[in-house]
Amino acid sequence: MNNTRFSTALHILTLLADSGDNWVNSDWIAGSININAAMVRKELSTLQDAGFVVGRKGKVGGSMLNKPSEDISLADIYVAVKNSEILGKKNLSPNPNCPVGKRINGELEKLYAETDQLVIRSLRDMSLENFAKKFR
Repeated sequence: MNNTRFSTALHILTLLADSGDNWVNSDWIAGSININAAMVRKELSTLQDAGFVVGRKGKVGGSMLNKPSEDISLADIYVAVKNSEILGKKNLSPNPNCPVGKRINGELEKLYAETDQLVIRSLRDMSLENFAKKFR
């Protein structure tokens, strides 16, 4: 539940949405987020794999959006960077002799999937462009 990947990815993509056709380097992005540039590069790699970002190496390198910001939904970003359950972790080894313990993780799986779909549906109609406009 303490995952900052979505907020970091959204911060990065918002900066890139406002950069137009300019290449933005990871040091500059890291300064805006106030995190280590290596963490930014790791997240940029994920965003590049998802098709949101294109990167260029070297002294004049950097990153920029690979597609228009209005074509990227916040749901797309969420799905690309999600690596934990929104409601947290399950207990790994509940007591199998307990009537609750033996079934709790199966029921939690269903609850987590339903919650995830609610989040995705909520974010689906929100574009990166509309989010980025809040900072202009």
